[in-house]
Amino acid sequence: MKSYMARQGEVERKWHVVDAQGANLGRLATEVAMVLRGKRKAQYTPHVDTGDFVVVVNAGKVQVTGRKAEQKMYRRHTGYPGGLKEMNYEEMQQKKPEEIIKKAVKGMMPRTRLGRQQLKKLKVYAGPEHPHRAQGPQELEIGVR
Repeated sequence: MKSYMARQGEVERKWHVVDAQGANLGRLATEVAMVLRGKRKAQYTPHVDTGDFVVVVNAGKVQVTGRKAEQKMYRRHTGYPGGLKEMNYEEMQQKKPEEIIKKAVKGMMPRTRLGRQQLKKLKVYAGPEHPHRAQGPQELEIGVR
């Protein structure tokens, strides 16, 4: 008996929409990463992009537990001496709420060419509206399989 290996052209992609309002950041990111990688499908193949597209709405209303809102830091460097920029979770939620979810999901993806390709299928929006209605996205329940 042979093992089934998916090929790039034969994978059917679906679109899912996730409402992040009131969701826990880590649990949301874990589920989204699994859908992007295709691990919920029976035809999952590690070296082929078998995942689906995910649209996350209400990214500005995602929650964290404990004191992470004050203590969690997002750091980046400009490339110049002394160019370290820091922003805590509360500031990031005010200025760039989409980046919070993008960074959380990116941290759960493989650090390879395939992981970067799969991450491009993630679309995040701060509000309840998104421009992907034509693709007919299905509602994806987080925490329910």
